[in-house]
Amino acid sequence: MKYRHLGKTGIQVSELSFGSWVTFHNQADVKLAVDMMSAAYEAGVNFFDNAEVYAGGKSETVMGEALKQLKWRRGSYLISTKFYWGLNNGINEKNTLNRKRLIEGIQASLERLQLEYVDLIYCHRHDPTTPIEETVWAMHNIIEWGQALYWGTSEWSASEIVQAIEIAERHHLHKPVVEQPQYNMFERKRMEGDYTRFYKEYNYGSTIWSPLASGLLSGKYNKGIPKDSRGALKGYEWLKDKLTDEQKLAKVIALEPIAKELGCTLSQLALAWCLKNPFVSTVITGASRVEQVHENMKASEVVDKITPEIMETIDMIFEVKKEEEED
Repeated sequence: MKYRHLGKTGIQVSELSFGSWVTFHNQADVKLAVDMMSAAYEAGVNFFDNAEVYAGGKSETVMGEALKQLKWRRGSYLISTKFYWGLNNGINEKNTLNRKRLIEGIQASLERLQLEYVDLIYCHRHDPTTPIEETVWAMHNIIEWGQALYWGTSEWSASEIVQAIEIAERHHLHKPVVEQPQYNMFERKRMEGDYTRFYKEYNYGSTIWSPLASGLLSGKYNKGIPKDSRGALKGYEWLKDKLTDEQKLAKVIALEPIAKELGCTLSQLALAWCLKNPFVSTVITGASRVEQVHENMKASEVVDKITPEIMETIDMIFEVKKEEEED
């Protein structure tokens, strides 16, 4: 496993990390979570991603119980969580980044995770109804109180992030240091467009999510939706159209000769492709079986095999034009 600095911070994250979205509680109980996290940790993973909204807080509870059983040295791993949507329908408790919500949110997350602090907290989405200055101050205070060590953003625009950074600099507060955007062969506009200049100028970190496009790039949906996949889960019906899109599936099938040439699976190719981007700090992987964890971790071995020519071929398959990348 290789490690990369999280932007310009002093901490380093494993280039492949492990996230709990969809799977923890929905597909994985504590025992399976222990087994999968252990497999990832043994492969060199040191960053584990979560969010209060995942499974309505139960994902954090599962991870907390798993960490309790694993008894890892606290300094050997990093845990993140995120706030925005909330778990209740109170007027000040949902879809907001107000000070009250953030402070109550971190306290509840720490209880579920059974931790004294998390290493990283995110504003899970931008909140246009709360002044960014209020959010920046709240995140700063949470860090000052020792409940988190760093903070970042998720799916914020470059201009919104810059505004938060400038407010923090003006008041000598802890600045956001990392963005968590969606990034994969299908979804690349921000990471290869809007964010490029921003990453260069600010050396902002990135912990990218959905590198397999909800499993589409793994190839397992090429012949329909398997009964044991996330596409068949109750509450995730919104994924079905995406996972059965014939044009997208045709692109995935076109990747098969490349994977065969490199001696890897489609999942490994997709993960390694993400790692070719120098602005990616870590690629968050997910799994519902230990075997998937082992498969995903081998993606690190594929990165150096992906030549510029192969990258160009992939761009052709996904109909990416050079001028679009430069915008």
